[in-house]
Amino acid sequence: MPSYELALMLRAMPKPELKTTLKRISEAIFDRGGIIRNIDNLGFREIPYKTSAHGLVHRQANYFVFKIDTATKTVADLKEEYSRDVDIIRQRVFKASSDCEHNCTLEKELLPPAYRDEVQKMIEIGKTQVNKFTYKFKYNSGLDYYPFQK
Repeated sequence: MPSYELALMLRAMPKPELKTTLKRISEAIFDRGGIIRNIDNLGFREIPYKTSAHGLVHRQANYFVFKIDTATKTVADLKEEYSRDVDIIRQRVFKASSDCEHNCTLEKELLPPAYRDEVQKMIEIGKTQVNKFTYKFKYNSGLDYYPFQK
């Protein structure tokens, strides 16, 4: 299953209502066979510009980011369900970037750049390539004189 980030703006409400809304959101993910990896609470703050949703104008919101793993087909179902929820002002789903693992040690990191393996490889590649930007004057160009000589 691919990983997604679900960014939510929830309307201003007391903590008990917020708790039930988050449960409802997470149960919708679980009902469709998804897994929640992490929930980040970004806090309660002002919205950059006033937003209207479900017939109300909102100026403040609770921000949450869910990191979920779910099937690709269920993302559209989640978007559709969350668009009908009156507690959710705005929702966005982003495909999470895959984290590539780098194997590095402290000894390799403490080496000066000229002694690192990656830099050595780049130097070797640079030596094999011809520099196309340096122009050398050809004396056999058909001119009777060298134009830059005094």
